[in-house]
Amino acid sequence: MKLVLFDCDGTLVDSVALIHETMRRTFRHFDKPEPSLAATKSIIGLTLDIAIARIEGKAHADEEAVRMMAYYKSLFSVVRSDLNYREPLFDGIQAVMDSIGPREDLLIGAVTGKSRRGLDMILDTHGFRPFFVVSRTADDCPSKPHPAMVTECCDETGMRPEDTLVIGDAIYDMQMAKAAGATAIGVSWGYASVSDLRDAGADAIVDHPLELLRHIG
Repeated sequence: MKLVLFDCDGTLVDSVALIHETMRRTFRHFDKPEPSLAATKSIIGLTLDIAIARIEGKAHADEEAVRMMAYYKSLFSVVRSDLNYREPLFDGIQAVMDSIGPREDLLIGAVTGKSRRGLDMILDTHGFRPFFVVSRTADDCPSKPHPAMVTECCDETGMRPEDTLVIGDAIYDMQMAKAAGATAIGVSWGYASVSDLRDAGADAIVDHPLELLRHIG
């Protein structure tokens, strides 16, 4: 039996356009310079208040970052309703889920910097909810790379970290996995570079979703 924990943004779905547009509008509303696409990509995976603070070069989320987070959340569904800012699955993810979802020797979960509402929307939109038996979001745990998302999923399912795979596209996913004692699988189709994933401790890196099946076993 294995526990397989997926990150969401940049791993299952391509959400960078939606996140970046919402972030641009948020910074503009607060009369701040709009972040570059590279800046937005660099913080995807972090809890939102910390992500906003990091874009501004702050070490910690202050009261202003919290206010900006609230505005971002109020705006997110508005931007998402625009057909130009959907969150499509990466090519190959559906096939992976169709393959591993019905297996009885695997438990599947999500560990994401999204809100609970945001994750639920993704799982429902793409029909993945029946496959995911456990999840932790920004509403439940400290931000990545803190290991709590992984360790709490292990505790809830009765699995050991050494029998757990964390699959993600961000350095924070790799760091979180290693801090929890789990195996870290990086994906190259997301928002971090392969070299950054390796430096963050990735045990393996895959270039296409179907390659994940070899590591999952």
